[in-house]
Amino acid sequence: MAPEDVVGVSEIAEFYGVPKRTAARYVDRDDFPEPLARLASGRVWARAAAEAWKRDHLPLPPGRPRKEEDQ
Repeated sequence: MAPEDVVGVSEIAEFYGVPKRTAARYVDRDDFPEPLARLASGRVWARAAAEAWKRDHLPLPPGRPRKEEDQ
């Protein structure tokens, strides 16, 4: 895998067009792909997996997610 095929939170934020804090929330979601590795500088993901997640999940529906008991 080439270095340009790996992304961290900063690259995800840039690619998604969102602040880094928002990207950090996305990568903490249960449905976000698992990172390839956890480095001293942070987690890294395959660019293709991050692109697929964006295509399949963004934009997120407006409002807060419903609680389990409300569904």
